[in-house]
Amino acid sequence: MAVPAQTCGASRPGPARTALPWPGRSPRPGPGARRPAARPPRPLLLLLPPLLLLPLLAAPGASAYSFPQQHTMQHWARRLEQEIDGVMRIFGGVQQLREIYKDNRNLFEVQENEPQKLVEKVAGDIESLLDRKVQALKKLADAAENFQKAHRWQDNIKEEDIMYYDAKADAELDDPESEDVERGSKASNLRLDFVEDSNFKNKVNYSYTAVQIPTDIYKGSTVILNELNWTEALENVFIENRRQDPTLLWQVFGSATGVTRYYPATPWRAPKKIDLYDVRRRPWYIQGASSPKDMVIIVDVSGSVSGLTLKLMKTSVCEMLDTLSDDDYVNVASFNEKAQPVSCFTHLVQANVRNKKVFKEAVQGMVAKGTTGYKAGFEYAFDQLQNSNITRANCNKMIMMFTDGGEDRVQDVFEKYNWPNRTVRVFTFSVGQHNYDVTPLQWMACANKGYYFEIPSIGAIRINTQEYLDVLGRPMVLAGKEAKQVQWTNVYEDALGLGLVVTGTLPVFNLTQDGPGEKKNQLILGVMGIDVALNDIKRLTPNYTLGANGYVFAIDLNGYVLLHPNLKPQTTNFREPVTLDFLDAELEDENKEEIRRSMIDGNKGHKQIRTLVKSLDERYIDEVMRNYTWVPIRSTNYSLGLVLPPYSTFYLQANLSDQILQVKYFEFLLPSSFESEGHVFIAPREYCKDLNASDNNTEFLKNFIELMEKVTPDSKQCNNFLLHNLILDTGITQQLVERVWRDQDLNTYSLLAVFAATDGGITRIFPNKAAEDWTENPEPFNASFYRRSLDNHGYVFKPPHQDALLRPLELENDTVGILVSTPVELSLGGRTLRPAVVGVKLDLEAWAEKFKVLASNRTHQDQPQKCGPSSHCEMDCEVNNEDLLCILIDDGGFLVLSNQNHQWDQVGRFFSEVDANLMMALYNNSFYTRKESYDYQAACAPQPQGNLGAAPRGVFVPTVADFLNLAWWTSAAAWSLFQQLLYGLISHSWFQADPAEAESNPEARESSCVMKQTQYYFGSVNASYNAIIDCGNCSRLFHAQRLTNTNLLFVVAEKPLCSQCEAGRLLQKETHSDGPEQCELVQRPRYRRGPHICFDYNATEDTSDCGRGASFPPSLGVLVSLQLLLLLGLPPRPQPQVYAYASRRL
Repeated sequence: MAVPAQTCGASRPGPARTALPWPGRSPRPGPGARRPAARPPRPLLLLLPPLLLLPLLAAPGASAYSFPQQHTMQHWARRLEQEIDGVMRIFGGVQQLREIYKDNRNLFEVQENEPQKLVEKVAGDIESLLDRKVQALKKLADAAENFQKAHRWQDNIKEEDIMYYDAKADAELDDPESEDVERGSKASNLRLDFVEDSNFKNKVNYSYTAVQIPTDIYKGSTVILNELNWTEALENVFIENRRQDPTLLWQVFGSATGVTRYYPATPWRAPKKIDLYDVRRRPWYIQGASSPKDMVIIVDVSGSVSGLTLKLMKTSVCEMLDTLSDDDYVNVASFNEKAQPVSCFTHLVQANVRNKKVFKEAVQGMVAKGTTGYKAGFEYAFDQLQNSNITRANCNKMIMMFTDGGEDRVQDVFEKYNWPNRTVRVFTFSVGQHNYDVTPLQWMACANKGYYFEIPSIGAIRINTQEYLDVLGRPMVLAGKEAKQVQWTNVYEDALGLGLVVTGTLPVFNLTQDGPGEKKNQLILGVMGIDVALNDIKRLTPNYTLGANGYVFAIDLNGYVLLHPNLKPQTTNFREPVTLDFLDAELEDENKEEIRRSMIDGNKGHKQIRTLVKSLDERYIDEVMRNYTWVPIRSTNYSLGLVLPPYSTFYLQANLSDQILQVKYFEFLLPSSFESEGHVFIAPREYCKDLNASDNNTEFLKNFIELMEKVTPDSKQCNNFLLHNLILDTGITQQLVERVWRDQDLNTYSLLAVFAATDGGITRIFPNKAAEDWTENPEPFNASFYRRSLDNHGYVFKPPHQDALLRPLELENDTVGILVSTPVELSLGGRTLRPAVVGVKLDLEAWAEKFKVLASNRTHQDQPQKCGPSSHCEMDCEVNNEDLLCILIDDGGFLVLSNQNHQWDQVGRFFSEVDANLMMALYNNSFYTRKESYDYQAACAPQPQGNLGAAPRGVFVPTVADFLNLAWWTSAAAWSLFQQLLYGLISHSWFQADPAEAESNPEARESSCVMKQTQYYFGSVNASYNAIIDCGNCSRLFHAQRLTNTNLLFVVAEKPLCSQCEAGRLLQKETHSDGPEQCELVQRPRYRRGPHICFDYNATEDTSDCGRGASFPPSLGVLVSLQLLLLLGLPPRPQPQVYAYASRRL
């Protein structure tokens, strides 16, 4: 019970007593003449024995009333309970349906779900599926290495010598400004025909492979042409793999040069803006090309860093972060005389999407000042890498330094921290155009097994921030067969439209000998990948035998879900994997943390827990029992789990061998029977292979009936289990109509409809016309009322869903109803199960009037209570509705019924939107508990651009003073500006969108975001309870009591006399959020394990190839001409693309 608060609007408990008027306040006046007229009378089932058909009549005025006593309100509550129970017993038909099942006992068998056997079978099936892909992968990788080894390098190779299908050719031909149109393509590009394939969700050609080359790589370079030449031989291997396993999807070779060759051929899905797809930045390639990384990025922010150079550094850091996966750990720091982290992260943190977002935002705030102090930067980085008290990758360790140049080699730092073992690699990046001596930067990289790169302009950022992976791949290549281990990725979105996939990856090594000394080559050729669609894995799991609330899930070593019914990303980003943690897919608790840890460790286990689950419509929380069973999936990093409610231990399996009975029951699915037997919705399941799906249930039923006229339920092309159960439930629900519903007058008890829904996929609504207003999902397993009813005992009320921003309900023609449902529990031979849910749909207005009468002091069937001029009477919800507020709200805090006519159109709204003061009091007195969680899969509308009139992003704009200063014209800043503008003129789209926007959001559609969700559910208070909302002269009495066997709370309260004591408003609506504070979360990271293998060292590694620099002085004439163009405001003409020429030594 809450401690009384001293602030305005708090409530304090009061004893069970007759509430008297407050001192200084006059007694509340009796009801005036403004009471709305009552609706036509509706009979009350169980008001009192002599009042069964009590009409609803108006009451005369009275002089003095007091707040009702507790025993009076408890009496009203019992009346409400009896009325609800009586209606449900007569019309719900729970008992009758039990008898129907027992009468038809010969038509079905009761089967058992054995969790351990089930989960082991599914894990074995998934293992077999993935193992077939592994064999194909190994075959491809071996073939690629042999083809490349046999290939003879051609220095004079020409474009016309190569025949291949360019996946982007069709898009380029449609673009008059494309490179091939302007240059006249010399390559012998194939033109192919394609056929639609539902497995690929695309048009494909099975006779050829397709080639995709990044936009910023020149197709005609010698390296690329040689790459195309030797990879052509992979085509036959791809085709042979598919012949042996027709279920194979995309087979892909991602080359370290950037070339992608994939099978089968299909046109590239290019975005409307610039296509920045590069296979080397895909999650699957990064994971397959190197072992996990611990990376510290240090950025020089000394005063010598010009504004433009600093912008280049910021962009470079962001691009570098994009080369990291969830198996990696990272931190970013800036340095001048001293070093400090750019963000709130004080140690290495997991390079997941949310942490990288924090880094990217923090990097934009870096400011250049002070003097360069390499020593401070490197000491900070080494200290970070030596911190063993934190979770980290514990494999490749590296420092990435971005600077504009300097003379200090900080040899003493390397001697202290890194020599002689050199366990930390150092990569140095010279950013911007300058005349500094780069020898110290080269030396640092070469002396520490790293590499030196130059980033003179924005065009060099992407290629130079990813080539460090070649260096990290050296130990892997030198390890040979030991490193040839297949890894399975996180879930991510396929770039060719396959949807959510996982990819098996295998590195491909260069087996050639480098030079006359027979020295082994250290280069990784690329990564081979084979996709597996999540839908193909889901098909291996049991669908409908687990019941509506049972499910299978799988997680990886990071705790991210591979399978889960709540894995439903609303939008996906091609640049990032889909990483939903198991503890975010469900409501987190200690038991689930323990289960997650055991699964990550590869253990088997079983545990029954009491936990919270969120309803399908995300409005309610239920406390339920669940049985978790889990086993590892061998030969993978995945673990599989099975979740079953206790009532799903058993399920029904129909056995309709009597064909005459099949035909009889099937006739009740025909629309011609609906008028007498009620309307039938059938769940849109895959009953047969040739059944055409449709989102319109009427059309789907029509397709189903047409197919059943051609095949039998026992046909091999059909799912016999689903069909037999559907037809059985059709007959069983028809018998419920015959025995119960057809002879009842629903109008007599203000019912709009009665219904039954079953595990077999039938939802029957009676009468037929009520189906016009039925808005629930025709798939019972996806209907919130169905799943909640199974998880609860008693009667579950579900008011119509109302959003606070939408217009109120329109109460016309009695079409607004309130669902009341309850499960049908069978006990057959000691085995308990819940195969169906039944219920009624209440007429909102009629039951609101009935509610008033049930919560009144009527003692005679015709007359309400009368109170004489000199007597004191207790208020009730009928006579005193101008002074007394009486409501029913459900377990989620949503308004169900009210004695206030003006609140009828607010039924279904969160009650805090109706009466914030009273809802806060209920919450403070523990009638409700709040649960907050985050939805990391939400989609939000794009934010409007705020810089439409600004210069191209990332471009330094010189001032007038700069133009007048001759020294500036020959400075590094001017030269760097020239490089920026040149790239901008050539790559015209750079002026329009940054790379992230162009690739991840090409059509400015909704983007991924985090939403905070808040749900309320019943707290610990079960007893009848009186309290005061303390607010001086505005104080209010209220009484609250749970109604037995329902999810309702009955509340009686004084209506507020004034509004000068408004309490805070409780919020239930989903709101946009940045998620939990990342700076706090990293202090208590969730348990995870990295990959079991690590290749970060090999004694035979040759580190002599460590990069070399080149710089050239700016031309004053070119710069002057450029500035004149700028001053004159001449518009840039789109020019052919500037290409990054591949420079790998093959």
